[in-house]
Amino acid sequence: MTVVDAHHHVWDLSVRDQDWITGPELRPLRRDFTVADLASEARAAGVDRTVLVQTVTVPEETPEFLALAAEHDLIAGVVGWTDLTRPDVAEELARLRELPGGRYLKGIRHQVQGEPDPEWLLRADVRRGLSAVAEAGLAYDLVVLPHQLPACARAAADLPELTFVLDHSGKPPIASSTREPWTRDVRAVAALPNTVCKLSGLVTEADLTNWTVTDLRPYADAVLKAFGPGRLMFGSDWPVCTLAATYGEVLAAATELTAALSAAERAQFFEGTAARVYGL
Repeated sequence: MTVVDAHHHVWDLSVRDQDWITGPELRPLRRDFTVADLASEARAAGVDRTVLVQTVTVPEETPEFLALAAEHDLIAGVVGWTDLTRPDVAEELARLRELPGGRYLKGIRHQVQGEPDPEWLLRADVRRGLSAVAEAGLAYDLVVLPHQLPACARAAADLPELTFVLDHSGKPPIASSTREPWTRDVRAVAALPNTVCKLSGLVTEADLTNWTVTDLRPYADAVLKAFGPGRLMFGSDWPVCTLAATYGEVLAAATELTAALSAAERAQFFEGTAARVYGL
């Protein structure tokens, strides 16, 4: 089985601090994680292509990631960052694509989860930026908290020309075993045909030290039912996942959670959806 890992990160703390890595729970992440570190684990797990996703909202990171993609065969695409509210966002996207490795730019993401306004995505200046992302032929990754899901559905309805990718299944509250209103709101997002979803990041929404596949299953089943395997893709969320599981354990959990799918459906989940959405 061919596997695309549609969501991972890398960082070098000597180049740039990751200011979101704070507190004792995240302390294991306060070190460098390189493409070489990932490659050994990914290849051992049978993963042959990946999508590198932004981590911080600084303009320098995306060109660095594009250069990494040009250097490493493992990285087939980059989801970068740019300020959607800047008046020249269309020109900036064009500039990024002219950089070394610019052909690997496949999507844009912003840390919407950190925005205090639950309707940040619906602001006029943000909408203008999202329209520019669509016009550039890129996807838009949504990293949001559950209470921001209604705004995601409205944004997707307002911009049918843009493909929205819901990262980490909308961060369901697995640790508390709560399902509503997350389930309802995820279904509303999935009802829009221009939305897809990543089955990623679930292990770190569960009990970090005591999670089981049984804990994850109701949430995985919910997104499988809502989106279907043709609009669902696998992502490791490495190295964040290492707070709760190894790379291999995350892939094994995803394999178990999708075991009831047909061979064709599993091929969509593990490769086809990511390849289509990101143009890999």
